[in-house]
Amino acid sequence: MAGKARRTVLYSSKGKKLYAVRDKTGKFKDIQQYSRAHAMDMKRKSKSELQAAAARPAKKAAKKVARKAAKKAVRKTARKTVKKTAKKTTRKAVTRTTAAKRAVKKVVKRAGKAIGAVKRAVKKAVGARRTAKKK
Repeated sequence: MAGKARRTVLYSSKGKKLYAVRDKTGKFKDIQQYSRAHAMDMKRKSKSELQAAAARPAKKAAKKVARKAAKKAVRKTARKTVKKTAKKTTRKAVTRTTAAKRAVKKVVKRAGKAIGAVKRAVKKAVGARRTAKKK
């Protein structure tokens, strides 16, 4: 269907829809089944459709770039947040660990003092026994 040939709708004896294509003078040039003609029309693209299709990849590419940039930004902020949280948590953990170490040292020191006192008492008792034995 080149140019501006017009189509007239007709029906076959079996009831199928037909397109009668006329030439510029108005004579029948071709008769097509509507279903086949329609299928061919759907397969063909108009100039405007072709231009739109050519512009589509550029739009897609722009969207893709924007999406990538957004993902990158999200990843970056997520990484920063994770680092900050990790720092805070480790600081807290270190503080807690240090506090725990101090507490343990205190307990050990106290226990050591207590043990020292017990040892001294034992030594005194043993010394007293020895002196008592000698006499």
